[in-house]
Amino acid sequence: MVQIIDGKAIAKTIRQEVASAIESLPHSAQRPKLVVVLVGDDPASQVYVRNKARACHKAGMLSDQILFDDTVSEEKLLEQIHLLNEDHTVHGVLVQLPLPAHINETRILDAIVPEKDVDGFHPVNVGKLVTGDTTGFVPATPAGIIELLHRSGHDPQGKHVVVVGRSNIVGKPAGMLLLQKGITGDATVTFCHSRTKDLKSFTTQADILIAAIGRPEMITADMLKENVVIIDVGTNRVEAPDTEKGYRLVGDVEFEGASKKASAITPVPGGVGPMTIALLLKNTLKSYQMINA
Repeated sequence: MVQIIDGKAIAKTIRQEVASAIESLPHSAQRPKLVVVLVGDDPASQVYVRNKARACHKAGMLSDQILFDDTVSEEKLLEQIHLLNEDHTVHGVLVQLPLPAHINETRILDAIVPEKDVDGFHPVNVGKLVTGDTTGFVPATPAGIIELLHRSGHDPQGKHVVVVGRSNIVGKPAGMLLLQKGITGDATVTFCHSRTKDLKSFTTQADILIAAIGRPEMITADMLKENVVIIDVGTNRVEAPDTEKGYRLVGDVEFEGASKKASAITPVPGGVGPMTIALLLKNTLKSYQMINA
């Protein structure tokens, strides 16, 4: 029978570990603090920000939100980030994406000092990831993928991992983590993407498949080998007129068919998604510990 990898349960355990570490701090010590900068009134972004604030509170961590309307200038946003960089009470700074078209996302993200870049997007942290320097921050979703594998009993060491997707947020950093020597990886990694010819010839070789291409149910059962472990990062809305919301969420893998061939698989929702906020909290705690070392 296929193992359903429960991201909700694993994320809850990680959040409890973070909370325990914070609870053990001296009573007089300042608590770790995460600040999220939100531009505009995108409903999905507002939900993400609220969820992050709620998770911080439950873990005993401080949080704050700085809100700008979508007409804010790039210079004003940079000025705010500079203030957060200099604020010794702030340990993690996160700019909620996407940003309005008139703002250069790269310039904004690069302005966050690497020591507070808990999203792991700064070039310094990206470089540390590639070179195996563990003092940097890894984007939360790829870090969550590694936790899912290890905590569900699927050590990637020596395995052939096929990553379908090459984004800077998920695909590339996940592959880099799995390549590293030591506990996070020691895997053989193949990257595939939307321009890969004969994708099936690669996916059928995977001991572990990470699907992060953003196309609903693109990976079907005939593209998998028996007993593959599947980490499905995709969260796609598809029309479902018979449901109350009028849509349902599906992954990048066709779950019903894939679950008949896989030895383990993450569900959508309830798999990778809950891990992202849990690892963001873990990164913020790490920043706090490094700053106060």
